[in-house]
Amino acid sequence: MKIATWNVNSIKARLPRLLEWLEAAQPDVVLLQELKVIDAAFPTQPIEDLGYNTAIHGQKTYNGVAILSKRPIEDVRRGLPGDENDDQARYIEAVVDTVRVASIYLPNGNPTGSDKFPYKLAWMDRLIEHARDLLNYDEIMVLGGDYNIIPEDRDCYDPVAFADDALCLPESRARWRQL
Repeated sequence: MKIATWNVNSIKARLPRLLEWLEAAQPDVVLLQELKVIDAAFPTQPIEDLGYNTAIHGQKTYNGVAILSKRPIEDVRRGLPGDENDDQARYIEAVVDTVRVASIYLPNGNPTGSDKFPYKLAWMDRLIEHARDLLNYDEIMVLGGDYNIIPEDRDCYDPVAFADDALCLPESRARWRQL
């Protein structure tokens, strides 16, 4: 099974490129992030015209994740468990054949002095807990997407410039390693 992930940074802006790429690359499953549209505004028809099924968890202006699949999409779950008050569309999970897939758009966490960084860390803690729960299933699992993490200095073109960025802070990196 060929699985790909893509932060489209606006499905409306990237739709022509997405359709072109889907035809050329022919992935079986695609995990999209940063849709920036509500479910009803997602361009389902042109994607379905290429033979893909869709599962969408959209949000206006920000966030939004989706799963595209040439095979049926089952057991769709929208939203990361663990916080009923979290209304940000950053997580969608489903089963395609025998593979459980999730499209993840992890919070950026910047600026670190705001409530965005604690939200990022709490979200990561919830993801770690949910991943542990998923390990109880007898399934292959792919948690793909945009993790908004720079795991190591060598993964960044200028580690000094990013030293105080939420993507590089020790708390973020420790949770990444834990996951």
